[in-house]
Amino acid sequence: MTNFVLSLTLALATQTAAEPATPPAVEQLKHDAVAMKGLVETPLAKAFLAGVECLPSIPTPRVVYYNKDTRDAITEAAASAMADSQLAGYVKRDIDEEFYYFTRYGSPVAFVRPLEILGRAGVKQADGLKLVDFGFGSIGQLRVLASLGADAVGIDVDALLKAIYSQEGDTGKVAHCAAAGKGKAGTARTVFGFFPSDTATVANVGRGYDVFVSKNTLKRGYIHPEKDVDPRMLVHLNVDDETYVRAVFELLKPGGYFLIYNLCPAPSKEGEAYKPWSDGRSPFAIEVYERVGFEVIAFDYDDSGAARAMGKALGWAESMDLEKDLFGTYTLARKAK
Repeated sequence: MTNFVLSLTLALATQTAAEPATPPAVEQLKHDAVAMKGLVETPLAKAFLAGVECLPSIPTPRVVYYNKDTRDAITEAAASAMADSQLAGYVKRDIDEEFYYFTRYGSPVAFVRPLEILGRAGVKQADGLKLVDFGFGSIGQLRVLASLGADAVGIDVDALLKAIYSQEGDTGKVAHCAAAGKGKAGTARTVFGFFPSDTATVANVGRGYDVFVSKNTLKRGYIHPEKDVDPRMLVHLNVDDETYVRAVFELLKPGGYFLIYNLCPAPSKEGEAYKPWSDGRSPFAIEVYERVGFEVIAFDYDDSGAARAMGKALGWAESMDLEKDLFGTYTLARKAK
């Protein structure tokens, strides 16, 4: 799902011949985790950063075929069984380790900020945690959480992600990460489909979760844009606001948390094209959460200071003015016990 980190990722990936070679993605993620250590306090966030150490390398590029017009993607195995006429419009793409982890959305280490917020709210550890990441965008944070003993489920509609993360070992049981201390293995799982408008997707996700997180996906600008934009730039939930919030409520355990965390650039200036991703406020009114049964702990809370500190640690200052072009906002709600 589109967000402003795409431009950051492209900027960091573009280097001249005179610049040093970019380190392997896993090494960059480990560096990012070390850089973030001084910015977290909770055991949950600290364990997540330690777990980055156990992310596996992807030495052999994945091959997928992608159609940019339809946004469809298929695996190499599926393409090999198709006629040339069926592959019209598809382009072969080699997915290296960098794209495997960073995809279009930047470092999965940034997921530590939502985890820090959850840790401060009372989520003590990943071991035994059942978590949904809506619009997950990268397998990285799901695998880290699984290596800490969590059952981590990512929901998305992006066919390219489905094709990339289709090989044995991408999902399923994940061995415990010894670098994070004692614990047990967990699981990482991906679900592709529209939640909650598609009943099969809802059934596949299941219920009984401790946490439902959406990072950089549930933005007011994406759901309720203030101006007309290309529909391909939006997130289409295909249900009304209360139906969506109620669906989240129903999949959570009593005492479970619903966290929307968004990073955004500055709004468009006069004369510039409208950027729906710059409006990171909750797409749902506070009354909707309360009517469904949530206790709202924080609503459209300004997290820009922490977001900029994270941006500095992760090297984003090299391609943007953090004070002028990086803003953080979150909404946190809890289902009554």
